[in-house]
Amino acid sequence: MNYDAEARRTPLPLNRHLGEPAIVVGLDGSGTSWDAFAWAAGEALRTNGRLVAVYVMPYSDPTAALGVPYDYGAAQESRRELADEIEAEADRRAHETGVQLSFVSEFGDAIGTLSGVAREVDARLVVVGRSAKRWHRLTGSLGHRLTCRKDAPVVVVVP
Repeated sequence: MNYDAEARRTPLPLNRHLGEPAIVVGLDGSGTSWDAFAWAAGEALRTNGRLVAVYVMPYSDPTAALGVPYDYGAAQESRRELADEIEAEADRRAHETGVQLSFVSEFGDAIGTLSGVAREVDARLVVVGRSAKRWHRLTGSLGHRLTCRKDAPVVVVVP
């Protein structure tokens, strides 16, 4: 089942035609991602640009690999509900700061999705919060892995 088509929330700005700088920010609902959102919103205001908030929903749960029973349909529905909550909070914060916001939620890999959205909107900047997870030292943090790509400059916000 392909959830990508039903996951996208708002139309993305096509900045190549609008001439407005786009800033892509990764959101996952954590405190550090909201810090990144605040920083990116400020940068969007300073540059008279648009903010594109991206929430990436994984296809599977890490506990499924450990043999823990996993209800795929219920997990996907729960992720959609969380995406709706994050979108509502992002809309509220964007309205408070006066920044234009587009919201994207897609199932997939965070690196690939953020990079794809950045290319699609011709982003001038990608902003993420610092990873608070311990295991990122083994696999590499999102910010570090994004900096290895050439889609747009990356800012990692450290609270």
